[in-house]
Amino acid sequence: MPRVALATYDPGTEPSKDSDLPVLVRALTDAGAEAEARHWDDPDADWGAYDLVVIRSTWDYSWRAEEFGAWVERVGAVTRLANPPAVVRWNSDKRYLGELAAAGVPTVSTRYIAPGEPADLPVDHEYVIKPTSGAGARFAARYAPAEHETAARQLARMHAEGFTAMVQPYVRDIDVSGERALQFFGGGLLHASRKGAVLAPGTPYDADKVAHPDLEPWLPTDAELAVAEKALTAVPDTRGLLYARVDLVDGEDGRPRVMELELVEPNLFLFLHPASLPRVTQAILAAAAEA
Repeated sequence: MPRVALATYDPGTEPSKDSDLPVLVRALTDAGAEAEARHWDDPDADWGAYDLVVIRSTWDYSWRAEEFGAWVERVGAVTRLANPPAVVRWNSDKRYLGELAAAGVPTVSTRYIAPGEPADLPVDHEYVIKPTSGAGARFAARYAPAEHETAARQLARMHAEGFTAMVQPYVRDIDVSGERALQFFGGGLLHASRKGAVLAPGTPYDADKVAHPDLEPWLPTDAELAVAEKALTAVPDTRGLLYARVDLVDGEDGRPRVMELELVEPNLFLFLHPASLPRVTQAILAAAAEA
């Protein structure tokens, strides 16, 4: 009987935001595994006792990047971790977008402003500022050129907390065609979803945001599949890669571009795609058997 841990975050006294987690634990148990959800920062967890540890919803990791990185290395040294430590390290810093662009993957144009560098911000178009280590639209905001002072204050706050900022043009087509998330699991396309725009004008960067507004199932186009697959082939080392999510938006030319490549802890949206649960379950069991 394989032992599988699904790593998640500790919600404290609040309900967990991962509604898929108990469903997946139950499906794995029904399929013959000894499965349980464990908080990634649980000091009492014996990670080496599991055949496989799957990072599922460690959704506070980006604010605790150093601690999380040490945990990834520690777990990867005692058992099989999915995704593997090398992939997690590479994907935890969104400067990987520059590497994808250099490999010829269509991406949203991105600049980086590290602590100590001047607030060189656009003066002729709307733009987005967000951290290179972040999730769920935290520390993300949309600005018009006239809002330079407010944007500069956000940069100063981020830099004071040690974050490098990324600056991207606001992709206006997202207000019309939304953002598409192509989910891959076990080496193939699992399902796809589309959501609406997250960043409304004037929303403070430190405000709580709905990370996946107006989420709905989506049938990806051939062009979207081609871009997603090209992005995945550009990952430096895909050995042991169990899951991936490629987030796409349309550029000014109407063609899909990579907004984000999520290889750490993507929401699977199984509540929206319940028919995908058996495939996810079987892929996890197969990975545990290979450990």
